[in-house]
Amino acid sequence: MTITDIHHVAVLVADLERSLAFYRDLLGLAVDPARPDLGYPGAWLTVGRRQLHLMVLPDPDAEAERPEHGGRDRHIALAVDEVDALAERLEAAGVAVTRSRSGRAAIFCRDPDGNALEFTALEGA
Repeated sequence: MTITDIHHVAVLVADLERSLAFYRDLLGLAVDPARPDLGYPGAWLTVGRRQLHLMVLPDPDAEAERPEHGGRDRHIALAVDEVDALAERLEAAGVAVTRSRSGRAAIFCRDPDGNALEFTALEGA
């Protein structure tokens, strides 16, 4: 048995429409209509050949204090082709952005529910 890849990542969100405004409308991810009725609201978003699942379920960490810089918190790292262009788009929408402290071409932000996201340019991509 060998683990060969990541299929999807799931995040907890409080308001599906607010989250779709961020992930679908601002970031440009497409909604996968194949999501079945799982007994709670949510959405599957396409990220290349992978998925990001939004789940409207109670968040046991909702009141937890999060580090200011998303790189010091659990986070999802997504590959982008133009880090600076995305940083400008996020900042224009009022989303706070921090640069990677590693010196890499990468930025961090938080979604409307405080989930940390990293956007990084892949070397050689």
